[in-house]
Amino acid sequence: MKYVGIQTQIDENNRKSILLLLAFPCIILGMLWVFFALITGFSGSSYYDEYGQAAFDATEANALWLHYMPYVVAGVGIWFVIAYFLNTSMIQHATGARPLTRRENPRVYNIVENLCIAGGMDMPKINVVDDPQLNAFASGISKDTYTVTVTTGICDYLTDEELAGVIGHELTHIRNNDTKLLVVSIVFVGIVSTILSMLMNNVFRVFLWGGMGRSRDRRESGGGVGIVVAMVVGILCAAIAYFFTLLTRFAISRKREFMADAGGAELCGNPLALASALRKISRDPGLNHVDREDVAQLFIIHPENLREGFLDSFNSLFSTHPDTAERIRILEQF
Repeated sequence: MKYVGIQTQIDENNRKSILLLLAFPCIILGMLWVFFALITGFSGSSYYDEYGQAAFDATEANALWLHYMPYVVAGVGIWFVIAYFLNTSMIQHATGARPLTRRENPRVYNIVENLCIAGGMDMPKINVVDDPQLNAFASGISKDTYTVTVTTGICDYLTDEELAGVIGHELTHIRNNDTKLLVVSIVFVGIVSTILSMLMNNVFRVFLWGGMGRSRDRRESGGGVGIVVAMVVGILCAAIAYFFTLLTRFAISRKREFMADAGGAELCGNPLALASALRKISRDPGLNHVDREDVAQLFIIHPENLREGFLDSFNSLFSTHPDTAERIRILEQF
């Protein structure tokens, strides 16, 4: 039987993750074509085959797709670049994190430094969130932005060994390039979810204003119906794209949590300490004030109360985090 070590699994995860990341633009461009195909189909872009049956003619849909594709690619590209490089400030603003100085908490600094020396890593920035509950996360896309963030609660409540296990978990995310991959998936899911929300809001406005306004002539009414049909088709396509981007994000990040647990246990040299830390954090996970699912997926344990709305309930079906009890069970078997 061939032995598969941690590094082999990390390399395999990286290869699969690159393929999955390529799926994001393919999903967006694919649903753009489906949108034009449905619109042209509704508008009567069809022909009759030799048997007299109506058949779809993709010529117009292809022409529209080729015409608008460069604009969509450029728009998504600009959006992606801006979000990619502003992710650090976005995450800090969403969580209320601030830099933690060595003078303020030398204990945390010593733990991070010792683990970085043991792992042969550069020292990341250290941030803290003034939250009495427990949580931690890693973020960043480069040496200049890599950051480990902890709550004041986790610093006060965990022992040195448990805190070392948690910080080792987060440092492993950085070492394995998980934070880069998660930022990319966050941006793409954010693009699709924003488009979906905008389309839904516009349709609701059209129905609301249409119902409250006076009747118009037939031409205006027909134009309004066409706009509504286009928006409904857009919502359908955006919802399908959102579904598949969530699946892709799920595939990227869930197994990486297990790998980060293994790496954290290896760095701190005490799997049971990390298991104990996860058990404590699961009883009182902090950062409940963060109302953004895309940021919450970075946390070592996801606060369950974030999943309250329709989209958040849908997200929970494809959680980026495996079951905490299962993570603890695996760590206790080390």
